[in-house]
Amino acid sequence: MAQQLDDLPYAHLLQPHRGPLRRDARYDTTHFEGEAYEGVEAGGATFMECAFTGVSLTEARLRKARFNEVWVDACRWVATDLAETEWQDATVQAGLLAGISAYGSQLRRLTIRQCKLEAVNLRAAVLRDVVFEDCQLRDVDFGGAKLTDVSFPGSSLEEVRFGGATLKKVDLRGATRLGLPDGHEGLRGAVISSLQLLELAPQFAQALGVQVKDA
Repeated sequence: MAQQLDDLPYAHLLQPHRGPLRRDARYDTTHFEGEAYEGVEAGGATFMECAFTGVSLTEARLRKARFNEVWVDACRWVATDLAETEWQDATVQAGLLAGISAYGSQLRRLTIRQCKLEAVNLRAAVLRDVVFEDCQLRDVDFGGAKLTDVSFPGSSLEEVRFGGATLKKVDLRGATRLGLPDGHEGLRGAVISSLQLLELAPQFAQALGVQVKDA
């Protein structure tokens, strides 16, 4: 797996981007570097073998955009509409995703590494072969989503919701923290460690209406 831009098999083909992002445009082997886009409308755009480095997106609209074999490094994406987007064979690392609407999205073979995710809406999304590695997830909503072969090694989950989600081979054992305020029934199909089970026991008992008393 690529660790830096030069490791990408298409790195030598990348060409710098000039100008704004456009709706329904197609970008192939394009390098977006150090740009700040605010309030842009690029819904339906396709990004194929592209790289984003140090790019800021604020209140941008990229609904139904497609990201295929894309590299996103050290980017700050805030209050941006990524609903119903498609991500495949992509890496997002060392960045911030805050106030993101990504409901109904399709995420396949995606690695999110050393990122901070805050107030991210992934309701009804489909995640397959997705890794959240060394990330901080706070107020992330997977409600009603379908997760298959998803793992969270080294990641901290706080105020993360799985209510109504369908989980299959979801591995939570590597998570450093499991802060799950509700939706514990949505954890059916997940794998947790014995220590995590002990930590979650009071919440499971409460959800089941079980009182635990020592005297």
